[in-house]
Amino acid sequence: MTTETLPRPAHPTTRGTKSKNKPNRQGIRQKGAIGWIFISPFLAVFLLFLVIPLGYALYLSLFTKGLATGTTFSGIDNYVKAFTDPSFLKGAGFVLAFTAVLVPVQMIVSVAAALVLDELASRFARLARLAIFLPYAIPAVIGALMWGFLYSPTFGPLDGIFGFFGAQAPLLLGPDSIFGSLINVVTWQWAGYYMIIVFAALQGIDPSIYEAARLDGANSWQIALRVKLPMVSNALVLILVFAVIGTLQFFTEPQILAPVANGTVTPDFTPNIYAYNLAFTYAQFNYASAISFALGIVIFIAVYVFLFFTRKRGSVFA
Repeated sequence: MTTETLPRPAHPTTRGTKSKNKPNRQGIRQKGAIGWIFISPFLAVFLLFLVIPLGYALYLSLFTKGLATGTTFSGIDNYVKAFTDPSFLKGAGFVLAFTAVLVPVQMIVSVAAALVLDELASRFARLARLAIFLPYAIPAVIGALMWGFLYSPTFGPLDGIFGFFGAQAPLLLGPDSIFGSLINVVTWQWAGYYMIIVFAALQGIDPSIYEAARLDGANSWQIALRVKLPMVSNALVLILVFAVIGTLQFFTEPQILAPVANGTVTPDFTPNIYAYNLAFTYAQFNYASAISFALGIVIFIAVYVFLFFTRKRGSVFA
């Protein structure tokens, strides 16, 4: 009688499994290289038109150029001069006051429009959103030229309207009225953009939350103030930061309206206009660069303080 011995089962090898699961470093490198190729045009434009000009402007701000002395290193002297320059302080004071008035106006208009359109679910609401957003799509220069024509007391429509009644057209770009006129122009141009941001945030809220609030006896006004606004507080903080940064850099509208403002827009009307005139009218590129960076410091401090108090409270509407 013979006993047949069965062969032992071979142990499974893990070499193939390890080789399959092992990361392919060459493939990862190739994917990384492809990613860099895709973003290289953006990086080139970013470096060429932002980083390099900023670095060169910072370099210029550290030097002083004179006819007798030539170009000499001055360190922070230009910055000390900027923060004690009456023209810079005057322009900075104007944009700070302008920001304090304009930003709440823009917030009220944009948030109110977003809340109203959020309640409407019809074709009219789509057309209204488009109409409110359309001014933002118009270039700032074109919009300022249009408002300059409307504000002009000599060749604009106001002259004909008031002349028909035997009255003189008001000087809307005069020293006493230019503040409100500029607020109107900037609000008209930017409120639609901020409205779209708030409206998009409102669309992301679960409708069941509104139904629960109505079951608790809340009306539409209470839902808007107590439910909707707190839930889109992050979007409100975002547009507030955008509005503060943009307003402190105020330049395009007053610069375009200057020819029809009868001298109201002075060369030091805002810090950016002051820096522009220093550079391209008086060829003081070094000091103009310092003025620009000084304005950047003011903007950074303003935004930092705003975000600090916002984070401390936890929410704008907490």
